[in-house]
Amino acid sequence: MSRFVGVDLHKKMFTVSFYRDDTREHKLRSYSLKDIESFKKELDKKDVIGVEAIGNTRYFVEQIKGCVKEVKVINPLQFAVISKSVKKTDKHDAKRIAEFLSKGMIPEVRQKDKKTVQITSLAQTRDSLVKLRTVLKNKIHNLLNGYGIDTQREEFSSKQALGRVLKCKVDPIVKVELKVIVAQIENLEEGIKELDKELVEHGKNMEGHENITSIKGIGEKSGAILLSIIGNIDDFSSEKKLAAYFGIVPRVSQSSETTRYGHITKRGSKLGRTTLVQCTLVAIKYSPYLRAFYEKIKTKKGSGIAIIATAKKLLGIIYNTLKNKWVFEDFPNFVLKTNQVTNTLK
Repeated sequence: MSRFVGVDLHKKMFTVSFYRDDTREHKLRSYSLKDIESFKKELDKKDVIGVEAIGNTRYFVEQIKGCVKEVKVINPLQFAVISKSVKKTDKHDAKRIAEFLSKGMIPEVRQKDKKTVQITSLAQTRDSLVKLRTVLKNKIHNLLNGYGIDTQREEFSSKQALGRVLKCKVDPIVKVELKVIVAQIENLEEGIKELDKELVEHGKNMEGHENITSIKGIGEKSGAILLSIIGNIDDFSSEKKLAAYFGIVPRVSQSSETTRYGHITKRGSKLGRTTLVQCTLVAIKYSPYLRAFYEKIKTKKGSGIAIIATAKKLLGIIYNTLKNKWVFEDFPNFVLKTNQVTNTLK
C-alpha cells in the first residue's frame, strides 16, 4: 500500500506527514533541510510526495528524486485549503497535503527542466535591469527639465549622450546626482549586454529554437525567452491552453443564460506577454496574413485589442510550429523547408 507524504517546506526545515489511506493515520515528523538524508532513509519506492512550490522546492525535489514513486509539486495559489486555512501550523498543513494527495485533489504546478529555469531567470533579471534603466533615464529627463533643458528620454542611449548630460549647467548638488545616475546607467548597459549574450548563446541549444526563430519577428533573444516561458510544448493539449498560460484569453463571466467576455486575464507570465507582443509588432510587418488579421480587428475594435488578438494568433502559430517541429523557409508565405509537409495556416 502506497503512503502519501505531505511536506510543508520552509527555508531551513520541513514538516512531514506520512499518511496511509487505509488506516487514516498520520505519522508526523520535522527535519532540518541540512539533514535531508535522515528523511530519505524514511522513504519507500512506493511513496507519493506532495510539496508546495516555493524558492527551494527544486532543490528539495532533486534531493529525493529516485527515492519515491512520484513527487507532485503543488500550486499554492490554487491550493486554497492551505493558503486560506484558519488553522495555520506546519503539522496541520502537512496533514492536509497528505490527505488531499491521497484523494488525487492536488493542483500541480509545472516543473521545467533546470536549463529552462536558468534561462527564464536570465530573462527576468534582464527585464528588471531594463526597467531600472528606464526609471533612471526618466529621472535625468525630469532633472534637466527643471532647468529648462529640453531633452528626449531616448537621447540617453549612448555614452556620448550621457557624457553631454554631465556638461549641463545645473546646481552642484544636482550635478552630483546626475553623475551617480549616469554611472549607474552605464553599469546597467554593460550588464544588459552580458545577459543578452548569454540568452542568445544558451538559447540556441534549446529544443525548438530553430523552429521558433524561423518565424519572422522572433529573433534569437526573444525566441529564447519565449521557449523558456513555454517549456515543454507537450504540456499543452491545445492552442487555447497555451494562450491561457500566457494570460491572453478574455475573462469570462456567466450568469444564468448570459455570458460576458472582459479584458484578458493577465494570469500568465508578464514577461512572456510583453515579449510576444513585441514579436507581434515586428511579425505584422512581414506577414500579409497577420497584417490583414490585425487591420480587420483594428477597424472594428481599435489598435489595442487588435494587437492582443494578433499576438494570440501568432502564439497559435508558435504552438503549431513547435508541436509539428516546423522550420519555415519563407514565413510570410508559410513555406516550410524541404522535406516538411506544407502547413495550412492560411
